[in-house]
Amino acid sequence: MQFKFNSRNTILALSLCGALISGCTKKSDEIKVGVYGPFSGGSAPMGVSMRNGVQLAVEEINAAGGVLGKKILIIDRDDEAKNERGGQIMQELLDKEEVVAVLGPINTGVANASTNYSNKKKVPQIINVSAGAKVNELFKEVPENYIFHIAANDQIQAKAVVAEAVKRGYKKPAILCDDTNFGQSGRANLEEALKTAGLTAVSTGKFKIKDTDMTAQLQEAKAAKADVLLVWGIGPELAAVSNSMDRIGWKVDRIGSWTLAMSNYIVNAGKNGNGTTMPQTFIEKAATTPKQIKFVEDYHKKFNENPITSAVSAAQGYDSMYLLKLAIEQAGTTDGPKLKAALEDLKATYEGVTATYTKPFSTTDHVAVKEANVRMGVIQDGIVLDSSAVKK
Repeated sequence: MQFKFNSRNTILALSLCGALISGCTKKSDEIKVGVYGPFSGGSAPMGVSMRNGVQLAVEEINAAGGVLGKKILIIDRDDEAKNERGGQIMQELLDKEEVVAVLGPINTGVANASTNYSNKKKVPQIINVSAGAKVNELFKEVPENYIFHIAANDQIQAKAVVAEAVKRGYKKPAILCDDTNFGQSGRANLEEALKTAGLTAVSTGKFKIKDTDMTAQLQEAKAAKADVLLVWGIGPELAAVSNSMDRIGWKVDRIGSWTLAMSNYIVNAGKNGNGTTMPQTFIEKAATTPKQIKFVEDYHKKFNENPITSAVSAAQGYDSMYLLKLAIEQAGTTDGPKLKAALEDLKATYEGVTATYTKPFSTTDHVAVKEANVRMGVIQDGIVLDSSAVKK
């Protein structure tokens, strides 16, 4: 039987085609980017600030016409700083949402439990805050590694922390870290950096997330006659360390992980946080370049937040989105392997908030932040300042 075309059939056919084309066009008008991190709990200051930084970059990019003529759409998920939750989220972002790339996460354990999904799916992921995440180490297991990093990793931070202690003339350091993947990675790297400097910790202690009294660990370090305390953890527990030091009347310098700049350390430690020193990729009060100044002003205005809750997280989130934008433009597509190749050979120099990046990645090195990108910050009356500008 032959199908006879008439005006009614023709109109119906055209309508169906139009609907299909419209649906396809709507979908292709957006470029989905996954963003995940802890947006609740003790790590939330880092996660929310990172997401805000990404959002600020996306709004600027979209206002300027988007990428490849398309708007970027953020698909964000709260991993609650739980390792298993991170894995679930990655599967959802990659399989259900079909994002073209992923930015995040924050916590080391979450990163190491979830990045395997990006490698399996051949979707680039830029870890923009987690310092202890495995990145270049993954090349041994996955030669076609899709994981990139834009943060000061534990090795770089530990070297900076120990160098600061050595510069101040300390000979008997004590180490105190949380018992998470992040804290114990920090401990191992601190011990390695101390060994290189010809030093050994006179005391090594640890604490759990949500611990509020560190007296026992501090008394042990004090009894060992430690002259400086090297700490590694996140804001709330690090504040408990400083407050416990005040209670037992032990006054030695504290130098530690970048997370000492978190708002929930600064607020909870109060006056006991003064003098705490940590490595930073961005210090809000030390913003000097036009890019940095505009970023800070725009962030304050958009999120009604001054100072930024976690300035490093926000700045690295912002820069990670722009590096991804450059890769998409260079590749001319959102195809995973081509995006990866573009990231590994970025032609354009990006003047970012945390640094000026010229070929930040290569086929054998996916870690963008180097020792030269790090400076030491110090807390003074609730504000993180560049330590070089603070009178001793």
